[in-house]
Amino acid sequence: MGDFAKNWRSDGKPVLSRVKDRVSPNDPLKPKIIEAERLIKVQMSHIDQALARIANRDAAIFQKVVSSLQKKDIQHAALYANELSEVRKLGKLVTQAKLALEQVVLRLDTIQDLGDAVTVISPVMSVVRSVGSDLNNIMPNAQGEIGEINNILSDILVNAGNISDERQINTNTSSEEADRILDEASSLAEERMRELFPEIANKPIPKQREPVDI
Repeated sequence: MGDFAKNWRSDGKPVLSRVKDRVSPNDPLKPKIIEAERLIKVQMSHIDQALARIANRDAAIFQKVVSSLQKKDIQHAALYANELSEVRKLGKLVTQAKLALEQVVLRLDTIQDLGDAVTVISPVMSVVRSVGSDLNNIMPNAQGEIGEINNILSDILVNAGNISDERQINTNTSSEEADRILDEASSLAEERMRELFPEIANKPIPKQREPVDI
């Protein structure tokens, strides 16, 4: 995974403690940054619960595929294999959302002054909005929480912009940074899916369509 994977790992020190160390006690943005991180971590906890349900569903369907293949019941094996593929697509999407939010927390943790806030918050907000859009059909309750997080981030950005003229937001750079975070999260999510979920060791099974509910 290289250096990129290392960037996703914590140094072991609680995130909120690191924020307290980095942001001055008198900084007006400190409470909002801490609250944004708290809400993001709550959302990540909900994502973990969704991932656990997806993993259980995956294991059950995978076993049905294997059992059908052992019985040489290709028709049912194909149905289950297609269902398994859809479940794993959801698993990748939810995993990517969690990884992106982890990176958002890390970025918020780098804010040391108002100038930092101006440059960090803009791409972070784009990432959070994208995550909310991805989770909309999978975790409908996430929309309200994501909206609250975005409101706090927006307040931070507005306050930082009003108080500090040290830095100007480069819209193109912000968009590129947001895209980079999401692309890296997608790549790492694919890698984790390969590590966590076994492949079907058999010849390709003809695919058939079947709706999946999580």
